Amino acid sequence: MLKTVFLDLDDTILDFTRAEAAALRRALTEADVPADDGVLARYHAINAAQWELLEEGVLTREQVLLGRFDILFGELGLVRSAGEICERYEEYLGEGHWFIPGAEALLETLAPRYDLYLASNGTAWVQHRRLESAGIGRYFRGIFISRELGADKPSPVFFERCFAAIPGFSRECAVMVGDSLTSDIRGGRDAGLRTCWFNPRGKPARADIVPDYEFSALERLPALLETL
Repeated sequence: MLKTVFLDLDDTILDFTRAEAAALRRALTEADVPADDGVLARYHAINAAQWELLEEGVLTREQVLLGRFDILFGELGLVRSAGEICERYEEYLGEGHWFIPGAEALLETLAPRYDLYLASNGTAWVQHRRLESAGIGRYFRGIFISRELGADKPSPVFFERCFAAIPGFSRECAVMVGDSLTSDIRGGRDAGLRTCWFNPRGKPARADIVPDYEFSALERLPALLETL
């Protein structure tokens, strides 16, 4: 019987893509860097690629946080301080939130039925500010953020430290739910968990990372979990 549900935060519960665009546009504009849709789209692609390298153990978190801006500015032919702009960006990122459609209702439905735990790779102080802004901390029995655990998803170390903090934890009674194949699904699978891939945009599957279940809208998750 399912007891424990690990939920990713960004682009699973909170709309990170929208928050990223708003914070980035503001930070770039203040630094006199073009912030049109094309530049934002290019940053998003660079950022995603850099985080995948982190997940694969190729880059450190610090290299990702600064490198994404260094790459962007290099492509734009600009000289700017990646550190200063990263600091502004994260400050603005933590100022507000938007929910993925159905997220609030999902948490209301799941919290009485399961032990919910948040499992996030984001920067700790940014994530805590966003959680406070969204007012959803009360739904979770525990909040696990990679920076505070000293390991990033999909590292088995991240998940083992989560498991160790949960009294009476059983892999057989747990599931990982998230939107990222490389982080949530690969990490959960490698840690011995069943996995549910949230794929609202119909991203292509990967032969090397196969989730146990896939769903496209949050309102479908409660019925899916009841079958586990």
